[in-house]
Amino acid sequence: MKILDKYLIRQYIQTILFGLLAFTLIFVVIDMMENLDDFLDQNVPTSLILQYYLVFTPEMVRLMTPISVLLASLFTAGKMANQNELTAIKASGISLYRFMTPFILTTIVICVFSVYFGGYLVPMANKHKVFIEQNYMKKGLVYLGSNIFFQDTKTKIVSISNYDLSQKQANQISIQEFSDQDKTKLISRTDAFRMIYDSTKSSWFAYDGITRIFSDTTESVEKFMVKEFKQLNFNPEDVIKKQRKPEEMTLSELKSYGDEQFRTGNDPTAISIEYESRIAFAFASVVVVLFGLPISANRRRGGLAIQFGINLLITFIYLVFMKVSQAFGKSGQLNPLTTAWLANFIFLLAALYNIKRAQK
Repeated sequence: MKILDKYLIRQYIQTILFGLLAFTLIFVVIDMMENLDDFLDQNVPTSLILQYYLVFTPEMVRLMTPISVLLASLFTAGKMANQNELTAIKASGISLYRFMTPFILTTIVICVFSVYFGGYLVPMANKHKVFIEQNYMKKGLVYLGSNIFFQDTKTKIVSISNYDLSQKQANQISIQEFSDQDKTKLISRTDAFRMIYDSTKSSWFAYDGITRIFSDTTESVEKFMVKEFKQLNFNPEDVIKKQRKPEEMTLSELKSYGDEQFRTGNDPTAISIEYESRIAFAFASVVVVLFGLPISANRRRGGLAIQFGINLLITFIYLVFMKVSQAFGKSGQLNPLTTAWLANFIFLLAALYNIKRAQK
């Protein structure tokens, strides 16, 4: 690695870290002002407030990484252009492509790390953040384990009034099974006072219940004290997962949840879009750098302010385009993979065209 490459990478990374720190502090102040009333009204201890913003920081870092990368490439290349350092580099025979190489390689490394960071570390932090919001700030309350409804198979719907996490016991259960040929035709319904999972037999046992079996003309009733259900495909961990928000799920958990939604006959589109979008967003940094570097590497009237405005506008358009494509994807007009990567693909083509037009 040449001395110039080391110099560029060092300046680039230092500016990225500065940008992340600055943006994170700004967002902490803004969010603190927004949530101040909730903290005071609920008498949230100072230690929990500190915990809240500690676990909120990873999500801020994930969202601000593309902007910080853009800012870093802008100021590193723009400063060198304004101080005529870039002119000297070009005069020595180094092309724009070669000048951009250390920026691009460093950004790719950042993107790969961002996939792991946003896919696994951020959801772990979000779990504790959501816990604090629901239990201490009383925000977004969907009480875990209460009023749970889900489709276990294509013909079977399960409802649980209350789930006791400590005893792994479901209370006030209803299991409805419909005809495979006619999904509107109910063929049986079981209601039970409680249901407990037996891990040794991998099956659920319902207690103090009744099963009704329906035919075209008759209805039979069976009361029971204990009844084993071997055909139920969920377990206690699945019940907990069904109540979690996508922001609390890792990439692996999102993938598994999407597969489960498809297996049970539900629409997994929203989960699949979330899964693909996390990966695609991690690589947004490459796109904004490819756009920003050619603009910043050429001196323009107005200096860094104009260059920053142009790059910021491009990034804003990129993010808006990503949200619009997600809206089309959730409506079913685009498949999840296309939805997540469409913005990256189009803006990558535009960035490559911009590089080709730039002064070599």
